[in-house]
Amino acid sequence: MRKDTIKIQPLYSSFLSCDKDTETIIKTLFVDSKPYSDILKRLLVINKPDCLDTTNEDYKKMIDSKSLGQLIHEGYIRLNPKVGRTEFENIRSYILITFDSFTPNRINPEFRDCTVNFDIICYMDEWCLDDYKVRPLAIIGYIDGILNSLTNKNKLTVRSTGNNIRMSGYGAYKFLGCNLAVLNEDVSMYTLSYRAEHFTEDVEQIGEVPIS
Repeated sequence: MRKDTIKIQPLYSSFLSCDKDTETIIKTLFVDSKPYSDILKRLLVINKPDCLDTTNEDYKKMIDSKSLGQLIHEGYIRLNPKVGRTEFENIRSYILITFDSFTPNRINPEFRDCTVNFDIICYMDEWCLDDYKVRPLAIIGYIDGILNSLTNKNKLTVRSTGNNIRMSGYGAYKFLGCNLAVLNEDVSMYTLSYRAEHFTEDVEQIGEVPIS
């Protein structure tokens, strides 16, 4: 016996694209950007001043064995802003990705622009690397450099320039700033921020449901 169904109208909201944008960002940083993604992994995982030493075979094996899923599961890449104090004692570095400051698009007010923040959280005892490098600034440099690279895969248009990785809604990604914050006597962080513009809404399509 066939049940009657009703077609549900789709939902349109820029908020529904955050998960897709997060996936795009993470895959761009850690999957589609070798060999730079391996350097970024080194800066997060290896808490030694010589973490960028490419002649160290133990470091290479450690990075080669660390998958994207492990980076997320072990908390090097975070979407939840909760970072417990006991975790800082493990001397890890973290990238926290958040979406904030949603506002109407200046051209199409029904669309929502937002700020995408990368919080680079580092234990200060492991702040400085060899050759005068600073760990969080090196992490920021690779994030910004990777997102700023324009390849056939991620560029918006042929003439696109600067931080224009292809996001959902066909929006642009523009650098806002980067600021330092001291969290406590052990941990500090930089917040790297971009403004994401959305020109079309993402769609949540449910389809047809039976009439009760």
